[in-house]
Amino acid sequence: MVNEAFLLSKLMRENGESAETRENQYVVIAPTTHCGFDSATEHTVVGKRELGDVQFDYYNLYLRWFDRWLRGNENAMTSVSKVQIYVMGANKWRSEAEWPLARTNFAKYYFHSGGHANGREGDGTLSTSAPGEEPADQFQYDPKNPVPTVGDGAQDQSELEKRSDVLVYSTPLLKTGIELTGPLEVILFVGSTARDTDFTAKLVDVYPNGTAFNLQDGILRVRYREGFNKKVWMKPGEVYRLKIDLHATSNYFPSGHRIRLELSSSNFPRFDRNLNTGGNNYDETEAIVAENVIHHAPYRASYITLPIVP
Repeated sequence: MVNEAFLLSKLMRENGESAETRENQYVVIAPTTHCGFDSATEHTVVGKRELGDVQFDYYNLYLRWFDRWLRGNENAMTSVSKVQIYVMGANKWRSEAEWPLARTNFAKYYFHSGGHANGREGDGTLSTSAPGEEPADQFQYDPKNPVPTVGDGAQDQSELEKRSDVLVYSTPLLKTGIELTGPLEVILFVGSTARDTDFTAKLVDVYPNGTAFNLQDGILRVRYREGFNKKVWMKPGEVYRLKIDLHATSNYFPSGHRIRLELSSSNFPRFDRNLNTGGNNYDETEAIVAENVIHHAPYRASYITLPIVP
């Protein structure tokens, strides 16, 4: 829901009926699960991740909001920031004036490997250097054995990273901390033996002890790569450019952590499986195993755009 909140706020700022409407859009984004902010404490745990003191004075904010719009007190909201976010990892609330943050550096982090990025013991890496001639990574997606979703909220993904159908790309250990705050987007150059399949992406914060907490994820059914109003199929041997929306995050990666991206073709039951047939899926009982490919080479450089905040 994070990205939807920012998109709605943007739409209202740009299309509100009056200047008063356009100029009075406020967003508060907590790190808790949906509607979980009421249970925030000095030691809030979301899923399995300790996120510190997430308490926020929502009650007072509600009163000030109603005081402004129901009682006409024009000064009730003047000291409230338009954007208030909780930076995970740093574990602190921060006030901002806009979204995305004006000081953001949107950096492309490219995928690299020697063709064996399968699992966390593979050779997949992430860096700001564009790829040279590198072999593609391949994996087999069997809808009868999909990559499972691990619980709600932040959960350790390290067991999933042992699977050969999960491609893992990581930065080296960070020498200095990095904050990512803003929208996330993954560009993939892919191929498949199936006429239709899915591709998934998951951004992960890897702790020094190997614990890998998920931050955001996304999926694209390839038949909709040109828009959701039409279906286009794949052909074996062809390469297709995909864009996967990973929504947004605000997370600080301290020194000693790694930034990681996991790629696959399923995240079930969070997302429905694609049976790879090109059919409706919901009324089918048979599935096809797909041999899927991720390219990272000149003119086929797959990457994630990371919103780095100085």
